[in-house]
Amino acid sequence: MNIPQTLILGLVLGGVYALMASGVTLLFGVMRIVNLAHGVFMLLAAYGAFFLFTEWGFDPFLSLIVTMPSMFIFGMVIHRFLFPRLEGSDRYSEMTVLLTFGLALVLEGLLGFFFTGIFRSTSPAYATESILLGDLFIPKGQLYGAVASVVLLLALGALLGYTKIGHAIQATSQNRTAAQTVGVNVSRVSTFAFGVGMALAGAAGSLMSYLFTFFPGQHWQWIAILLSLIVLGGMGSIRGAIVGALLLAVLAGFVSNAFGATWSPMTFYLALFVILLIRPEGLFGEKEAV
Repeated sequence: MNIPQTLILGLVLGGVYALMASGVTLLFGVMRIVNLAHGVFMLLAAYGAFFLFTEWGFDPFLSLIVTMPSMFIFGMVIHRFLFPRLEGSDRYSEMTVLLTFGLALVLEGLLGFFFTGIFRSTSPAYATESILLGDLFIPKGQLYGAVASVVLLLALGALLGYTKIGHAIQATSQNRTAAQTVGVNVSRVSTFAFGVGMALAGAAGSLMSYLFTFFPGQHWQWIAILLSLIVLGGMGSIRGAIVGALLLAVLAGFVSNAFGATWSPMTFYLALFVILLIRPEGLFGEKEAV
């Protein structure tokens, strides 16, 4: 496979990875929540899209109108009932790791009970079609997923940059105490931001339903990949998550081309290891004051 073809495949897949990672990094940036359950939330949406496709013939893109609001509401409920109990803890971020880890195990068990461990995926016609450009090709499914991801990421940018609630989210992420001092309802903003993060997971799950095969236990593989993306870009930086996703997706494509597909996941884990050794704050992160 030539270099331009590998770049094309890496970039279109990287766009979807960026959407997946944006929800994780948004929650960490606003609330310092290390959400190990993000992968299983994506699987919940993927199974929802799968059910809608097999039972009613809903296209995975059409399922976005169901998975995103459903996950938004589910996320707000989860945050309202579980996370306020941890506020005020000296080890808040560490406690969120334990809480979301337990939540991921519970949801994985429920998915395994209802859907078993069989590999599943939706199969719209465009999932196996490509656009030919001379000697190059662009898989339609990945291209459509990348375009949808770009649109949703632009919508997220508009929400954060041009709305009152978006400004409140940014203020909370920069300094919770100062935001509260100037009148921001930090608790309400945090709940809303968690819902937005879960809505992004819902969108990613709908796209995942036809781009990849999935089963209940696969969320651990996804959360490892997502953590490598956001650590590379900088924890809490959405821009960093997007850049990290594109860089690692392209690099994984070249590794897969050179050494085989089984070595591709190692790209993400090795990048995570190296960035933690060389620049723990990531490409766009800031060093914590000592």
